[in-house]
Amino acid sequence: MTPLDFLDHAANFAAPAFFLALVLGLGGRLILGKGASLGLWTQVALNFVAGLVVLAGGLVYFGRDGMMATYAALVLVCGTLQWLLGGGLRR
Repeated sequence: MTPLDFLDHAANFAAPAFFLALVLGLGGRLILGKGASLGLWTQVALNFVAGLVVLAGGLVYFGRDGMMATYAALVLVCGTLQWLLGGGLRR
C-alpha cells in the first residue's frame, strides 16, 4: 500500500466522525446560540475524537469497518456527548 493509498483509507475511515462532529457542533451553536459553554471548534474536536474512538472500537470488534451497528453507536455516542456539552444535565 502506498502512502497515498493509506492516506485515502484513513480519510475515508474518519470522514463519518468528522462530518457528524461538524453537524452536531453547528447544530448546537444554532440551537444554543451564544449560550454554549464551549467554543464551536472545541465541541467539534471533542465529538470527532469520540467518533474516532467509536469507529476504531467497531473496527476491532467486527473485524472490518462500515458496519451499521458501528454507525448507530457513533450517532448515539456523539449525540449524547453533544447533549452533555450543551449543558444537558443542567437543564
